[in-house]
Amino acid sequence: MREENQNKVKSEKMLIGRRELVSFPELDIEEIEAKIDTGAYTSAIHCSDIHEETMPDGTVVIQLDLLDPSHPQYNHKKLQFSEYDLREIKNSFGDVQERYVIKTRIKLFEEEIETEFSLSDRSDMKYPVLIGRKLLKGRFIVDVCRKNIAQKSKSKQKKK
Repeated sequence: MREENQNKVKSEKMLIGRRELVSFPELDIEEIEAKIDTGAYTSAIHCSDIHEETMPDGTVVIQLDLLDPSHPQYNHKKLQFSEYDLREIKNSFGDVQERYVIKTRIKLFEEEIETEFSLSDRSDMKYPVLIGRKLLKGRFIVDVCRKNIAQKSKSKQKKK
C-alpha cells in the first residue's frame, strides 16, 4: 500500500520518471521510449517523409512514415491525417520551425490520453518521442531521479 501511495502525489497526480515507455494505440506502436521534457511545451514524435498530398476529391492530407527505416520499431506503414495544424514551434536550440501537429492517443500507466504531437525529424535525437508540459500539466509530477515508473507499475499489476 505504501508503494502505491508513493506513485500518487497530491491531487492524484501520478509520479513519472525522466524517461518512460509509452504506446500509441491509434498508430500501432507499442512501448517506445519517450523522454519527459518539462522544457518543451508541445510533445513531439519522430517522423520521416512528411508531406502534404492532395487526394482525388480535393482534400489535402499529410502523409508520413512514423519513425524511419533505421529505427527498430519502424513498421513500414504510411500514415495519413486529414485533421492537422501547421504551427510555429521552438526547437531545443530556441529556433522557430514550422511543424505539422496532429492529435492522437498516447497510453501511459494504462491510461489513454488524447493530446497533440508535433511531427519532426528526431533521427539525431536519442529518444523518438518527447513528452512536453501540455500533456504533463495537471496529470504528472516528474521525478528526474527515476525512469520507467509506468512500466514497473504495469509489471507489478500483472503479478497481483
